[in-house]
Parts: sequence; structure tokens; C-alpha cells
Amino acid sequence: MGETVEKRFRVEGMDCASCAAKIDTAVRRMPGVEDVAVSVTAGTMTLRHDGTSDLAAIEKKISGLGYSVAQLGAASDRHAASHSHDHQHAHGSCGHDHDHGHHDDQAHTDDHDHDAVEGLHGHDHTPMSGPWWRSKKGRLTIFSGVALAAAFALGHLVPAIESYAFMAAMLVGLLPIARRAVMAALAGTPFSIEMLMTIAAIGAVIINASEEAATVVFLFLVGELLEGVAAGKARASIQSLTALVPKNALVEEGGGTREVPAESLAVGATILVRPGDRISADGVILSGESTIDEAPVTGESTPVRKGEGETVFAGTVNGDAALRVKVTAAAADNTIARVVRLVEEAQESKAPTERFIDRFSRYYTPGVVAVAALVAVMPPLLWSGDWREWIYKGLAILLIGCPCALVISTPAAIAASLSAGARRGLLLKGGAVLETLGKITAVAFDKTGTLTEGRPQVTDILSFGDDEAEVLKYAAALEAGSSHPLAVAILARASADAISLPQVTEARALGGRGVAGNVAGVEVFLGSPKAAGERVALSPEQSQRITALNDEGKTVSVLIAGERLAGAIAMRDEPREDARTALATLKAHGAKIVMLTGDNSRTANAIAGQLGIDVRAELMPEDKQRIVAELQRQGFKVAKVGDGINDAPALAAADVGIAMGGGTDVALETADAAILHGRVSDVSAMIALSKRTMRNIAQNITIALGLKAVFLVTTVAGITGLWPAILADTGATVLVTINALRLLKPTGSSAT
Repeated sequence: MGETVEKRFRVEGMDCASCAAKIDTAVRRMPGVEDVAVSVTAGTMTLRHDGTSDLAAIEKKISGLGYSVAQLGAASDRHAASHSHDHQHAHGSCGHDHDHGHHDDQAHTDDHDHDAVEGLHGHDHTPMSGPWWRSKKGRLTIFSGVALAAAFALGHLVPAIESYAFMAAMLVGLLPIARRAVMAALAGTPFSIEMLMTIAAIGAVIINASEEAATVVFLFLVGELLEGVAAGKARASIQSLTALVPKNALVEEGGGTREVPAESLAVGATILVRPGDRISADGVILSGESTIDEAPVTGESTPVRKGEGETVFAGTVNGDAALRVKVTAAAADNTIARVVRLVEEAQESKAPTERFIDRFSRYYTPGVVAVAALVAVMPPLLWSGDWREWIYKGLAILLIGCPCALVISTPAAIAASLSAGARRGLLLKGGAVLETLGKITAVAFDKTGTLTEGRPQVTDILSFGDDEAEVLKYAAALEAGSSHPLAVAILARASADAISLPQVTEARALGGRGVAGNVAGVEVFLGSPKAAGERVALSPEQSQRITALNDEGKTVSVLIAGERLAGAIAMRDEPREDARTALATLKAHGAKIVMLTGDNSRTANAIAGQLGIDVRAELMPEDKQRIVAELQRQGFKVAKVGDGINDAPALAAADVGIAMGGGTDVALETADAAILHGRVSDVSAMIALSKRTMRNIAQNITIALGLKAVFLVTTVAGITGLWPAILADTGATVLVTINALRLLKPTGSSAT
């Protein structure tokens, strides 16, 4: 037997979990197949086999179920060893074949005859991209409603044919439902809602309740249609991100520009982005400086000023000046494409609550079917009850039986939350991560680039003779053109203070000691206090002020102009603007905060003191991992926040690892979650989103089970009949989906 081979297929027409379960069940039975992973959200199937599988036969099997399938190219194939997703699927769900408005951003060529497929499968697989009344499901619902209204009219005018009119009206909607029921049963899902609906409707006709049978079928179709519209809105949320990337780009060629499709841009190409245009690819600015509105990608509310050498994202909006940008990622790998792909993969990863409900539903539905049979048969047999009355009640209980609302209660909320998070630059890799975040009781932060900006800033300018502006002017003049982080900090401060720089001659670096040069006829030196002390004696007071700054974790450079001590400049990697308030929010909600850093104790303690948190400094990567494990042993649920590179061991060890600071490939792959924009407050926003989601799931489960319980009691008591019973299924499903959609709305609270 050869090594395991992995193949990927695009499968069109899937619109709910039962579609994936049918394909999964069918393909697993094929010879040589080792594992199957079907993603409804991505519209793909990943197949692992031993090399002996007949791929053409597998495609034929899937087509026989009513789906169009095509093998993706070799570029999409990966060796099985790289495949590590959690691909658990529910095989016992109720088997809805609803039109959930699947939106697939890959081109739908629609070469297949969907009408022919419809005849095989009895399922509207076309995406609900237009108005609901133009979809096949919408037209069927309207037709069924018209037939029901006509039956009421005919029954009133000609009472003798009333039952036949209602039977005909019922068949208009029931025939497609029954066809779906048969296909679901053949695919291994006998307890589908379609099967229960078909039995209930036929049973109602047998006991001369054809009017109610026709009404129930119509209400069922209305409920299905509403589910499709609601679920389609939820699914479209994340996919709408792809619309942010413009279709075309201006690429520089032969001294001019040419408009080309954005998806054809090659890595290394140079594009021109005009003021007001959306940037068509991830890239680095070659020339130009402009404000960039990054809100669509990072959630950053205010435009960011960017210039030469800085990174820009596809989908962001160029502000006030033209930019030349070198493309660094192909369309399939740009930031927005990665976000969409991550969310699609995350939706496959089921949360613990979702897995429990899947298992529960496998026993729940057959159990309800058994109860319905007992209700219909036992009272007439044992207590001489009326057969018609109790069969009617049993049929009503059948309609209550399918756990559709229960099954969808968790994934609907999780999908909405993952989408809402992605739109704010919060990427979570699956329902399990989302669920765990709400239970976090300790957060361990890296320092550099996480709690701090990751680059030094000028914090103090000391005057020992010249005024502060003169000290900054001389220092900036010496550092002009240098890319050293300290030099960049000095130049940034000079630029912010609008200081014009004088000419420098004979500029030179003095290996590890500092820089020197002739500025406006004056010999100037800028370097460490020790090197400066070798040139000019520092007074005890001056040394004391410098030592005090060093104790605050600041790096001090001393300036000598001519033969005199002119002043000094202190720099430090400062906390992010929102760090203090964000950490206070986390602490207010009971989380223990600790900073883990490899930096020296003096600097680490200074930053930690400023932020009011505990600190462990001078740590190696394995030390950070050990401390995370210690916190876990103490009973804490730990989130580790870092840059995703030197924090990799601790990110992996934590209950939830969160990569922060730009969403690099390494960060996205290492951690369970990622913050695309570097805001400390987004950690609390993630936890808040998790808590909102878990509350929403609890509400959904209460709605689903509560409605069923109420209708179960009222049906057995004889208060409600068939048509209200349908509300226990389709009505609850619609309510649950609409409730989940509330998670898509932004909330003003960062943590609840």
C-alpha cells in the first residue's frame, strides 16, 4: 500500500451541515478512502486515500447525490502530513436540505445543468444571491401559497371537492419535500425533517385532515425560506470582505501604466495607487507618502500615515497622495484572502458545546419518533382512546421531533462571531478557541511589540547648557540618514517638532561609541554616557540625572558640542497608547495580568510599574513556557499574548495563544488567535466577544428546547395541532438564527 495521498475538490451546491454529512458518509464507504473533510463554508472536500481510490467513481458518487464536483489543480494538493485540521462532522443531524444562500467567491462557472441535478436530488442548490422570490425555493413557496389559497376558495365554493382541493395543494409543496426525504434516507439520514414532514402530511390526509396537511406544508416551506434568508445573511458577512479588494489595478510597465485584473498581479510587480483608490494588493510603498484608511482590514478607526518602506494591505483606502507599491503577495495570499480562509477553516473546527449537541441530537430525534409512535398507538390500545385523535397528536409530535433549531443554535452563533471578529481584525481559529476565551482568568503578555510599540521613542531631552531645541537639532543632524532604531527615534521627534536640520560634514560612526561630525562649523559628538565622559567630565548632578533615567529603563545618549557638554536625549520603547486602560479593563473583570519578557529587569520593571502589572524578566523562550504551565497548575485558564515568533513555545502551551502585531504568517500559524492590528484593548474585545457568544448560545438552546417543550405539552393536552407544531421546528430555527445574527452588530463595550 502506497503513502497517503491528499486531494482537494470543489463541491458546489452544499448549503448546510447535513449536505456535508451526506457527502462525508457516501465517500467514506468508497475503497481506499482513509479520511474525508468537507467544508460547507469553503465549498471544498479534502480527501485522504491510499492511492488506490477511483477518483472518477468518487466524483460520480457525489454527483449522484445532486452536487457538482471538480478536482482542484495540483497546486491545491498537499501531502497528508501537513493536514492537521479537526474535521469532525455530525452524521446524526436532522438532514435539512435548506437553501442557506451559499456565497462562494470563487467563480461559479455553472457549466452543470442544475435543473437536471434538481431532478436527482430534489434540492434547491442555487445560491440565494438575488431576491428571495427569484430563488427556486421562493417560487415553490409562492406557488404552494397560491395553491393553498385556491383550495380555500374552491372548498368554500364547492364543498364537495374541498378535501381533494387541499390534497392537491398539499402535493404541490410535498412532492419536492418527499423527494428530498428519500434522497436523505438513501444517503444514510433516515430521520430528516423532510421525512418526518412527509409522514406527518400523509398521515394527516389518511385521518381526513387534508386542510391542515396543506397548511402545514406551506408553513414548512415558509419557515425553510426564512431560514435560508437568515443563514445566507450570516454566511455573507465574512465573504463580503472579499468585495473590498478592487477588481482592477494599475501596473507599471515600460515607463507607463496599464490596467490589469487585480487577481493577475504577480509578486514583485509595481502598482500605482491614486488618491482615493482602494489598494489592490498587499505590498510595500516604494515611493510616496499618504494617509491610509485601514478600517476595513485592521479595524483601526483613524487613518494611518505611511511612507516609503512601510507595508500596506489589500482593500485599504489610499488617502491624499499617489503611491507606488511593490506587490508582496498574490491575490490568493493577501491579507483579506487569508482572513476569509482562516474564518472558513475556523468554522469547520467545532466548539465543545457544538460537539455535545451533535451527539445529543443523534439520540434525541429517534427518541422523539419513538415517543410519537407510542402517543399514537398506546392510548387507543390500552385505554380505548380515539384512534384519529391520538394518531393526529402523534403526527404533531413528529413535526416537533427534529432538532434543527438545537443543532444550528451553536454553529450559527459561532459563525456570526467569527465573522464579526474578523471584520474588527480579530482572527479566531475555530469554535473551541472562541469558547475557551470566555473562561480566561490569566493573561500573560510579551513586552516588546505587544505591550509596547516595539520601537524606541524620545521621552526626555536634557539641557546641560544649550536649550532643548538646540540639543535635538544637533543630534538629529548627526543621525540624518541612519536607520538605527535610536537614530530613527531622534529623527521622528525632530520631524514632529518641525526642526530644520543644518548641514553636516565629516560625519562618521565611531564603532560602538557613537557618532561625530561637523555641524554648522561646530564639532559635535553623540554617544553613550561612558564614551562622552571620556571626552568631557560629567558633574555629579549630570551623572545623577542620567542614572535616574537609566533606572527608568531608558537609553541615554549624551551630546557634546565643541568642548562642552550640551545635553542628553533619553529614549525608551514606550507602552502602546491603549495599554494602560486595556489592562485595567482586563483586571476589572478578574483576570490576573503578568508580563513575560526577555528584556533586562530594569527596563521591564520600569514598564510594568508604569502599567501597574506583575513582571518576570530576562526570560528565555522555554522560561515563558514554564511560567504559563505554572499558572495552569495553579488553576488559571491562561491566554498568552505575543508576537508569534520568540513566544512560540508559550503560545502553544497556553489555553489560548494570541499573536499580536501585524498578522504575519508566522503569527497566524503559531497562535490560536491573532490580532491583526496592534491594540492591547483587542485582547479584552476577544474575551468580550466570547462571553457574548456563549450567552447567545445559551439563549438559542433555551429557545430551541423551550419551544419544543411547550408545544409537546400543548399537543398531548389537545390544545394545539399540526400547524402550530411546525412552529416548534421552523419557527424556532428562524428565531435562533436571527438571535445569532445579533452578534454581527458591533458593540460599544470592549469587555462584558
